[in-house]
Amino acid sequence: MTDKNTELEQEQAFDPLDMNNYKLEKLPKMEKTNFEKWMARLGAPLAILSFILIFWVFKIPFLENMNFDSLPEKAAKNLAKIGDAEFLRANYAMLAIFVASIILWITEAIPNYLTSLFVILGIVLTGVTSQKEAFAQLGHPVMWLNILSFILASMLVKTKVAKRLALWFIIRFGKSATGIFLSFIVINLILSAFISATTVKAAILLPIFMTVAAIYGASNGHRNNFGRNLVLQNLFQVNVGASAFLTGSGASLLAYSLIIGATGDTGYGYSDRLWISFPLALILLLIGWIVGTKIIFPISKEESKPSIEGGMDRLKGELAAMGKMTLDEYKAVFIFVGVLILWATDKLHGIDATTVAFIGAVIALLPKIGVVKWNDVDIPWHLMLFSAGAYAIGVGLNVTGIPNTLVDSAFSAMGVAADTPFWVFYLLLTGMMLFSGLLFQSKTIRTMIFVPIAIGIAQKYGFEVMSLAIPVSLLIEHVYVLPFNSKPAALLYTTNQYSWSDTFKFGITMMLIAWVMILVWGETVLHWLGYTPGLF
Repeated sequence: MTDKNTELEQEQAFDPLDMNNYKLEKLPKMEKTNFEKWMARLGAPLAILSFILIFWVFKIPFLENMNFDSLPEKAAKNLAKIGDAEFLRANYAMLAIFVASIILWITEAIPNYLTSLFVILGIVLTGVTSQKEAFAQLGHPVMWLNILSFILASMLVKTKVAKRLALWFIIRFGKSATGIFLSFIVINLILSAFISATTVKAAILLPIFMTVAAIYGASNGHRNNFGRNLVLQNLFQVNVGASAFLTGSGASLLAYSLIIGATGDTGYGYSDRLWISFPLALILLLIGWIVGTKIIFPISKEESKPSIEGGMDRLKGELAAMGKMTLDEYKAVFIFVGVLILWATDKLHGIDATTVAFIGAVIALLPKIGVVKWNDVDIPWHLMLFSAGAYAIGVGLNVTGIPNTLVDSAFSAMGVAADTPFWVFYLLLTGMMLFSGLLFQSKTIRTMIFVPIAIGIAQKYGFEVMSLAIPVSLLIEHVYVLPFNSKPAALLYTTNQYSWSDTFKFGITMMLIAWVMILVWGETVLHWLGYTPGLF
């Protein structure tokens, strides 16, 4: 009887409308599985063994039979500079470094940032690139854009503009279940413009949508289709919303860096990507809302009505407790809007995205004028070092031409010829990129693997690099099918609002729809803008 009383007291003590109950530190942590632990133990030995075998022992057929005449421009220049023998050795070194780093990143045998430092050190010591070129990746313009985006994101978090915006939208437009779901679509898109860390977005919004779910009867272990949809929709929106903007994630910026590095096309900027990706992301988010709430987990009339009296009043209380907008909040909004306008109009004024972000960050940090101090800025330096290693790999792949050589060998073995239709390559690459999200947790790793391959195929068969690289890069953020597919997926699964089968049903459906949409985009929007020759 005592135990029952204790359980009852605990249940009564839990306030489902208290946002503090949904802070990250109060959510259960997902422990590594035994398989993941074994992978971590085996990762380092496997990486070392792979490096030794590839660099010193094996003779790799596709490298030994390399066609020097089909190399891309940067690799050809490097060949002319260092000679055949040294060039071949650099290719072996780069392949060994690439394979070893992928093993370490996937298994998480050592911290990801440490793997990146090994990568940079490795390509210098083996002579793949010069010390100057390898170390310069820490100062890469895209790296600066990444850092500056985190400064601007910290501005929104520190001033609590992000929280105020989310609460205001829900209170203003969330008078019905439909209004709530559409409000979160808008909120996620707005936050995605600046907040490139999808986990941070999820952490900001989690207490709000969990409180809303509780208002509609989904709390404290009780599941219903409203709560199931609300959490799964936010998981989908956090990720797909990031695909709407060049600055949506570090992986998206890496893809941009790889594309520009391969083409030298500095004319492809923020607004170009915006006009391509924003409409696609918006359509997918709206389709996701319809598919989730109307088809897979239909919300009944009973579930679409608040089950806790005065629930929305609690949200209004949260907003009221924040008081009137402060001067710093107004400043943050001004900087936020100003930067977005300048980003979207880069073709008119000619100022690139990194310089615009620089202007915004400097204003935000200015004493007495700005809104944040340096100590308030949350820059995940471990992720920056991770990105630097990824950029260094991109440089190494460019100067060795490995993607082209691999593509040449693989397609020759498969019987793929020069007259193979463009749509075959388009279908194959987008499918590989999309469904690789079921296996790889890291978006950066997928980007490092598939974007260079897309570039290599385009260069090999005479297509525009953009025609394959852009559609592949648009699919980076589709990591929402299973709880281990991304950090936001792992985080939101701990809310206990849905099962593995729930997230798989919704996620795989949306993944297939996304594939159809990217095919439609290749035939229409990308074709109209001159990036693809059309698919059919």
